[in-house]
Amino acid sequence: MLAISLVFLLLATVSAGKHDQYSGYSVHGIKLRTQSDKAFIEELTQSLDLDVWQVGNPESRDAQLMLSPEDRVAVLDDLDKHGLEHYLHVADVAKVLEAHEKEVNQWKQSRSGRLMPFNDYPRYEEVDAYLEQIAAQYPELVTLVNAGQSFEGRDIKYLKISTTNFTDTSKPVYFMDAMMHAREWVTTPVTLFSIHRLVEDLRDLDRDLLEDIDWIILPMTNPDGYEYSHTDVRLWRRTRSINLEVSTECVGVDANRNFDVNWNTTGVSQNPCSDVYPGTAPFSESETRIVRDIIAENLNRMEIFMNIHSHGNWVLYGFGDYTLPDNVIQLHVLSAAMGAAMDALKLPAAEWYKIGNSAMILYTDSGSAADYGQYVGVPFSLTLELPGYGNGFLVPPQYIEHINFETWEGIAVSARLARSFYRARQ
Repeated sequence: MLAISLVFLLLATVSAGKHDQYSGYSVHGIKLRTQSDKAFIEELTQSLDLDVWQVGNPESRDAQLMLSPEDRVAVLDDLDKHGLEHYLHVADVAKVLEAHEKEVNQWKQSRSGRLMPFNDYPRYEEVDAYLEQIAAQYPELVTLVNAGQSFEGRDIKYLKISTTNFTDTSKPVYFMDAMMHAREWVTTPVTLFSIHRLVEDLRDLDRDLLEDIDWIILPMTNPDGYEYSHTDVRLWRRTRSINLEVSTECVGVDANRNFDVNWNTTGVSQNPCSDVYPGTAPFSESETRIVRDIIAENLNRMEIFMNIHSHGNWVLYGFGDYTLPDNVIQLHVLSAAMGAAMDALKLPAAEWYKIGNSAMILYTDSGSAADYGQYVGVPFSLTLELPGYGNGFLVPPQYIEHINFETWEGIAVSARLARSFYRARQ
């Protein structure tokens, strides 16, 4: 009994100190009045490599910045000089992370043996086991593909779901991926729930989605970063690649700045410790090369690439340098329809979805996955940012089921619209 007590004491001690690196960090909300205020905040965050918890919009959505004790006084002074109203949103990030970890653990324990992976924050091994299980149980519909390995050697797998084993060229391909940014835990359950609804729980109203569309679903693009966000640093965003010629202290690359489209031109940092460090070259990361290769292999039929992120209730299309694709009207129509479908089911605590060009309504960036998809010829290449309910990246697990349900409705609407556009071009 004494030994067991000591083990629990040791685990509690480890857990209590796990988030100490964020002790004293705070999150501050900032009220934006104009687009020039928004531009000022974007410039400030890029110059100081600040962690953005929420991108603001003038008079509709406050910006939120996480500040270290070293940066706090200077940043708040800059905000005051600019005449920007600000307030304390989170007093101590470490305490919030500890509370979130406790909440997630309690959620798992209270539903022990009854939780499906798509209603939980499953670890890499659980996601892998679910993909293997679905492929084994439904071989007539599902093909499991091992696309390669992450930097740390984890298999990156995806499912191909098709009634015709991808042989019917009259059917468009819908490709969705998630967990490109490691701390965005709520993204993977959406992809797993999509698999569930297409395969395990196919309903009559959705039969057309399975029969008329081929699906590629990649639930975990960045497994190394995801595991690290569980074991070490909850707010970890990047991959976990090591390049000693660049840095002996910092590892990883922002995977969503590592694609070969306007690479390393805007919305990035040359600091290898930055969360928006784009790497030494496009596709320097094995994880981004896998996404690239999936797109290339299926480009002749790929109608939608949905790059799923969290958080903020956005449906965004390219390009991140303010230029617009030739089919921008169709992109906006499809994005708006998707957003409206999700808004129709939203919880009161959620923001309304905002739709538009990523640079115009969010921020400038380069080397993003969605921009790359659009650039190489995917007609509808979108970034979907899921709800945060005011909790940033730390979405309480009790919201997962609703996010899955409302997002699936948006996915279904986007799939049907894209299918109609695809047929019109045949």
